[in-house]
Amino acid sequence: MAQGAPCKALTIAGSDSGGGAGLQADLRTFFANGVHGMSAVTAVTVQNSVGVRGVAEIPPDVVAAQIKAVTEDIGVDAAKTGMLASTEIILAIVAAIDEVGIGRGARTPLVVDPVAASMHGDPLLRADALDAYRTELFGRATLVTPNLDEVRLLVGVDVTDGASQREAAKALHKLGAQWVLVKGGHMHDDPECTDLLYDGAEFTELTGPRFATRHTHGGGDTLAASITSALAKGATVPEAVAHGKRFIARCVEASYPLGSGVGPVSPLWVLPG
Repeated sequence: MAQGAPCKALTIAGSDSGGGAGLQADLRTFFANGVHGMSAVTAVTVQNSVGVRGVAEIPPDVVAAQIKAVTEDIGVDAAKTGMLASTEIILAIVAAIDEVGIGRGARTPLVVDPVAASMHGDPLLRADALDAYRTELFGRATLVTPNLDEVRLLVGVDVTDGASQREAAKALHKLGAQWVLVKGGHMHDDPECTDLLYDGAEFTELTGPRFATRHTHGGGDTLAASITSALAKGATVPEAVAHGKRFIARCVEASYPLGSGVGPVSPLWVLPG
């Protein structure tokens, strides 16, 4: 018997040939959260568990055309960005989401994960594109989800404790996002993982366990995608972030080795057996 369509989420991101991060992580997270996943591919990376060997960017007009094609026909309940590679691609995305009604103040919420480098330190964003994030994309974001390395690149704040985490949240919010989530997973001296959510007025700390594993590839993508999934289903931003925090903790706990390098976090824990 035919059933009604599930809620729909769009990832605008790069492809990871190793399947650990990027749009592959986003799509499996959407599936694990019960939403239909769609993609606008921004770049194709040549990578595995050890590192990134190469990047081929998709032409900006093709990136924009993917966004418009799925939005105009299928519809999008929430969207997220990942690896955007260049200023030209960011500007094409901005024009497309403005046209179809995605982003802050529009009908469809947008989560911006400002991916700048792989977890191995390989660059995934041209240096000049940071300005496009600051001046063009953040002001259209319902929520931004930078890690501490990305915080340092974007606003020059070195987060080492709760006070500097709040300073970073304030600086990021001034760039125009409606909500900011400063992730604390890279504060390795903290026995727990504390993320900080800020809306320009109030701070909310979300604390979760820290697991003794090096297999955390795709963790940021999975967190942002799980938040996007909850937004697609109609959750508020605080509700969606709380859901994402719980979801990523289970995914890190279920992470597995892959290849000779760093394995991925895993949403496979949702499957029976």
